[in-house]
Amino acid sequence: MDLSSVISIDAMGGDHGPKVTVPAAVMAVEENPDLQLILVGDENELARCLESVPDALKSRLTIKHASQRVEMDDEPAKVLRNKKDSSMRVSINLVRDGEAGACVSAGNTGALMATARFVLKMIPGIDRPAIITTLPAIKGHTYALDLGANIDSSAKHLFQFAVMADELVKAVEGIESPRIGLLNVGSEEIKGNDQVKKAFKLLKEGNFNFIGYVEGDDISTGDVDIVVTDGFVGNIALKSIEGFAKLIIHEIKQAFGRNLLTKLAAVMAVPAMKAFKNRVDPGRYNGANLIGLRGIVIKSHGSAKAESFANAIRTAKTEVDHDVIVKISGRVEQIFAERKTG
Repeated sequence: MDLSSVISIDAMGGDHGPKVTVPAAVMAVEENPDLQLILVGDENELARCLESVPDALKSRLTIKHASQRVEMDDEPAKVLRNKKDSSMRVSINLVRDGEAGACVSAGNTGALMATARFVLKMIPGIDRPAIITTLPAIKGHTYALDLGANIDSSAKHLFQFAVMADELVKAVEGIESPRIGLLNVGSEEIKGNDQVKKAFKLLKEGNFNFIGYVEGDDISTGDVDIVVTDGFVGNIALKSIEGFAKLIIHEIKQAFGRNLLTKLAAVMAVPAMKAFKNRVDPGRYNGANLIGLRGIVIKSHGSAKAESFANAIRTAKTEVDHDVIVKISGRVEQIFAERKTG
């Protein structure tokens, strides 16, 4: 079986479950004739959701039964112990067992991270997984990690994040030498805590296109391809960017609705407004990689709508197509070999 064409879906995960995951799956197979999806969850519920789907598409949507589902407030440790037949666990098992090239889930982030790490294990040489995704920038988009997998990360961990992100961006974006920046409170070398300063030294000595420290606003300029930080800071930055985008959209709507004249102006501005909303919509960038695992696991927003969840499936397909796990593993192995002989 060609695993690049098969992706498992945690169909019961997220805030909306099959009401979102099934329509998203239909969208994904409709636009990609080579794609096959395994929908994991309650077989009766999923079968009902597929009743109106044309046979030509339904033939590429396989149902695999799972008797349990992970709730958004479940504790990760309890999920590992007590929900071994959850749609999340079974979806990840399919990747481990070579029946799927990647897994996509909108489920509980902590449970997904714990389950994926337990089932798939880490790439040798990598201590911790990290969450990486793209964020909109003036010039295209910027990859950022870690966005919440690790609250505390050592300099060594930040270096490992950079290694993995460098290979992923090279593979997916075709950028020969991605520009890597280390997030800090200023661009001067004297600034930052000990952890960041140590990471700066490691990155500067590494075989990277390391451009030095970057600040929060650099994430949105497009002048850096990869921004490396710990999960505490990264998650705050992510939520701040998403929140500010919502604020701008809200304020523009309010401004256009103030009086008759502004409402008329709004009619003229509809195309530009739609383009702007699409550009900054977090759903367009939905689909974060739990990078560092020995398998591709893509995390969708729990509240994602169908089109947004379909974006996460597209991300999974792209990363499988570009063989990112093999490339990251090879780079890590090379670094260890160089250190032993150096």
